[in-house]
Amino acid sequence: MTPQYDAIVVGAGFGGMGAAIELKRLGHHDLLILEREDDLGGTWHVNRYPGLAVDIPSSTYSYSFEPNPHWSRLFAPGEELKRYAEHVADKYDLRPSMRFGVEVTGAAWRDDHWEVTAGGETVTARYLVTATGFLSMPKTPDIAGIDTFAGKVVHTAAWEPTDLTGKRVAIIGTGATAVQLIPELAKSASALTVFQRTPIWVSPKPDYRIPRAARTLFARLPFVQRAVRWLGSSILELMMISGVVHYKQLRIANRLAERWCRTHLHRQVRDPGLRRKLTPDYSFGCKRPTFSNDYFRTFTKPHVHLETATVERIDATGLVTANGRVDVDVLVLATGFDLWDTNFPAFEVIGRDGEDLGAWWRQNRFQAYEGVTVPGFPNYLSLNSPYSYSGLSYFTTIECQMTHMRRLFTAMRARNAQLFEVTRQANDEFLERMRTKVARNSVFSLGQCATAHSYYFNQHGEATLLRPTSTISAHRAASRFPVEHYKYSPIPAEAHRARLNGRRESA
Repeated sequence: MTPQYDAIVVGAGFGGMGAAIELKRLGHHDLLILEREDDLGGTWHVNRYPGLAVDIPSSTYSYSFEPNPHWSRLFAPGEELKRYAEHVADKYDLRPSMRFGVEVTGAAWRDDHWEVTAGGETVTARYLVTATGFLSMPKTPDIAGIDTFAGKVVHTAAWEPTDLTGKRVAIIGTGATAVQLIPELAKSASALTVFQRTPIWVSPKPDYRIPRAARTLFARLPFVQRAVRWLGSSILELMMISGVVHYKQLRIANRLAERWCRTHLHRQVRDPGLRRKLTPDYSFGCKRPTFSNDYFRTFTKPHVHLETATVERIDATGLVTANGRVDVDVLVLATGFDLWDTNFPAFEVIGRDGEDLGAWWRQNRFQAYEGVTVPGFPNYLSLNSPYSYSGLSYFTTIECQMTHMRRLFTAMRARNAQLFEVTRQANDEFLERMRTKVARNSVFSLGQCATAHSYYFNQHGEATLLRPTSTISAHRAASRFPVEHYKYSPIPAEAHRARLNGRRESA
């Protein structure tokens, strides 16, 4: 059978749109983009909680080839990211290829194409790209009695407008999402109890409004905004990345980052007991840090209480810990996402010879060549893969993968081939390189990460999410990897003959 599409892209967030843009540049215009939600934007469509904003400077959080001169703040609010996603989809004519409200439940390789089961039907394509995001499966805490709570329960990834005026509110979780949300909850709740398992490293947030004159300058002289982007990226690389992936060589950068965060905490919280509770006991970088100017200060308000005892159970009216019970009207779950159990991959992917990707990853370590392809899975590009996340901005990862796609498809075309598959030797060598770098250089192996409870680590205790190299190195690898690391082949002759016969008969 002739595949219905050149490629199927699963996910209409920034990753999926970036892949679709690159495929169109490479001449593959017959695309199908499948999205589980009812609109595009991924994270920036699903998340709508109060205080939502990008947690790195906006200038670095966009495609480098499609800068946005209209950000209102240095750290843009969520609705502006959503509008930017819509702008990209419109400018690059992606909407006609998108289907919303369609959940993909499986994909299987069939001789020379992919069969994808989605929304109760089967569609086929020559290439399959999964861009389901790292943070797409909300995690509900496994706490006894949570289903018996009689009040309102809301997860941050499924936010519903709720009037909290005069309400007693509890929030479980103190990750990057909670850091943005907690100050907003405190503005209206009569009492707010924050249940913290693990404190977070928080840096001051230089969240300035971008003057209209500067935005006009960015629009008229794009190179000025590119310079700002380069400066912001360089600072983030030094502060947030170098001291993490190059911890052994640049331990001083890690220590300076810790001191910067400690000073920020000390400036906002004078109570030494409260300060101790809010101070992480793990090394900077073991868990994703974040920025905020009002998170720490919120805990100094009389109606806000920080609870560090473990929640033992939940009943109809509240939460119970070893310190007693807390009665609440609204329970907010800022408990993050289930990365490793349900999101690698997000649905069943069956490759050549019936290989199950999820089972293979769990039996043979989480791995993907250059964070993009997997041996035994021809014509498959997995954008949200082990060792793929490079730098602090997701767009660094996306554009590295787009560059990898360009080099791979160009090499395939030069060989008059339609099928590709990374060799096991190349994949094994890449995996060994990444594991060695993590073990020898990174904070994940050389720092104190045992108490971080970080989603960077999989269920085997390995930090396989982040690529343990600089962003410059990642970009270089994407544009220069040996094309011989892939096997290329034409469509099998028997399939090609059958296809030709089918066309003659239909004619």
